[in-house]
Amino acid sequence: MAFTDGLLPASGPGLEAESLAVTALLNCLIREVARPAEPGAFLLPATGHLLRAGGTRYPASPALRTPDGWCPLSLPELVALTAAELRAATGVANDVLPAEILDSRDVTAALLAARRTAVPPADAYLRSEQALVAGHRYHPAPKARGGGDPGSWLRYSPEARAGFPLPLLGVPPGDLVEDGDPSALDRLGGLPEDGLTLLPAHPWQLELLGETGLRGVGVTAAGAVATASIRTVYLPEADLFCKFSLDVRITNDIRRLWLHDLRRLSLVAALVDVAFDDLPRHLPRPAVLRDRGWRSARLGEDGGEALAVIVRDGLGEHLLPGLTALLAAGISEGFPGNPLDGLDEDGALVWWERYLEHVVPPVLHAYLRHGVVLECHLQNVLIAVDEHGMPGQALFRDHEGVKLVAERHPGLSAPVLGGVRAWERLVYCLLTNNLCEIAGAVTARHPRLRDELWARARAGFADAAKEYGDPPELRDLLAATHIPAKANLLLRWLDADGAAMRWVPIPNPLRLFGS
Repeated sequence: MAFTDGLLPASGPGLEAESLAVTALLNCLIREVARPAEPGAFLLPATGHLLRAGGTRYPASPALRTPDGWCPLSLPELVALTAAELRAATGVANDVLPAEILDSRDVTAALLAARRTAVPPADAYLRSEQALVAGHRYHPAPKARGGGDPGSWLRYSPEARAGFPLPLLGVPPGDLVEDGDPSALDRLGGLPEDGLTLLPAHPWQLELLGETGLRGVGVTAAGAVATASIRTVYLPEADLFCKFSLDVRITNDIRRLWLHDLRRLSLVAALVDVAFDDLPRHLPRPAVLRDRGWRSARLGEDGGEALAVIVRDGLGEHLLPGLTALLAAGISEGFPGNPLDGLDEDGALVWWERYLEHVVPPVLHAYLRHGVVLECHLQNVLIAVDEHGMPGQALFRDHEGVKLVAERHPGLSAPVLGGVRAWERLVYCLLTNNLCEIAGAVTARHPRLRDELWARARAGFADAAKEYGDPPELRDLLAATHIPAKANLLLRWLDADGAAMRWVPIPNPLRLFGS
């Protein structure tokens, strides 16, 4: 499904997709570029334009001040306005990002149309994984799929509730590369003959690569289900996650599994285990979906990157009895069975306090005691709830994004960050990306709770400060007027490396509503 660039889709999925794309771009403009000018209006300082937006949690209905009054803007017009502002502000031209934004809208429309006929999973966990139709709410092109036709990606998209068997390849000994313990992959099919090793592949990646020279030895008997990360699938029968290389830009990165990240997975996994092993006894113990190892086949000189697959623990061995895991990002976005639905104000406050109790202390402990920076954003945190929907356990995943504080891990070249940068990354992942969005979902249902939510969050951070001897990081955080947010619009406009960090300040809710 594609639209003429200058036209607003008339109805249905197209209209909803346009609205979601407008909100994402407005979020970025307001956070990264614009300055408040008057109630509901923002100045674009480099061009002098005045922009108005409505909405509460999610901005909408943009309009431009003109000599004749406020003129409503379509998405293409808002894109053009944004491009003019960024060219003037940075001195850099970029023709790629505007096309990505419109592609993201068109992808969203195709996904919404597909969801109309797709049957939702019976499992609440899978519904939460496949709920993210809007994607990253603070990225200008959250659903861009490389400009390809829907036929190339729709059948693999979690938002379209995709499930599919995995192709199985046979890898000869001379081409095999692996590390850690990827032996769980051997359960996905019969062992091939001739000394070959079994390697599952993502079917989209195989289509992108073309001929690999490897022998196909069938497909998995049980289907894989696409999760929120389009390149990660869950195999419920095997209770196993597989994370693949995917040579497509999704948000800021080409989603290939790079060798420098793969080679440090075992080190990171061990350090995360150590960090959680010595949690104080009075704190809830989280679970970690451990990346056990990886396997691949060399294609030319790529060292195994193109066909790499990471083997990740499933849910069964980690979930406490009677609990159901849900993706935090799905809870923020909304899905049938969301535990926030139906709670009264008292219940919502209890839910929030329990969420804080399970998510915040282990993240702070890993950093303060062990110099481990968990990438605890919404897509990497699962919260397990009881039969009443109340949080009872946190589960963390994805070792690829974990960083280490350089000063605490001397001698390591990667994946380390200096202390200031490491703390900024942690605050962004935990507070800006995670807690702010979960609090936003609660506040959308119970607006009167906003101040109380953050007062209770502040109390939790203050308790952690006492627990760890009043560390300067927490002391400064509780006093700070602003916290860091990732500048995804500017990063994409400047075509920065996907791992680059560029921050903009946003008001610190722990101080605004908690003091």
